[in-house]
Amino acid sequence: MKRLLLALPLLAALSACEQLGIDDPVKVAAAKEAEGKAIGSACRHAMRAIEDCYVLNPRAQKAAVYAGWREMDEYMRENKLEGVTPVVPRPGSVKPKDDEADAKPAEKPAEKAPEKAPEKAKGH
Repeated sequence: MKRLLLALPLLAALSACEQLGIDDPVKVAAAKEAEGKAIGSACRHAMRAIEDCYVLNPRAQKAAVYAGWREMDEYMRENKLEGVTPVVPRPGSVKPKDDEADAKPAEKPAEKAPEKAPEKAKGH
């Protein structure tokens, strides 16, 4: 009976681990998996390839990212939804600034004022 009474305060203290900042490994694993699934589904909705998703999110669990990507793919196909064009460019597809100039129509250079003919020097 004494052991039980001694064990109760110990159990009460251990049940407050989260308040002390000690993470529960099961909850941390569940949170990482949920985050990976959310990343994967967002990547699929943004019409990104799964490989791009892995490159953009190297710290995410690949299995969870793939599961989220696949679930979103199935959902979008079943409901005939279109993806959203991503704002962040795909890795390795950053265009140099010179390409932007090629895309714009060439502007005509401003016309120069006619140059004055040089005055002849008077030799007096």
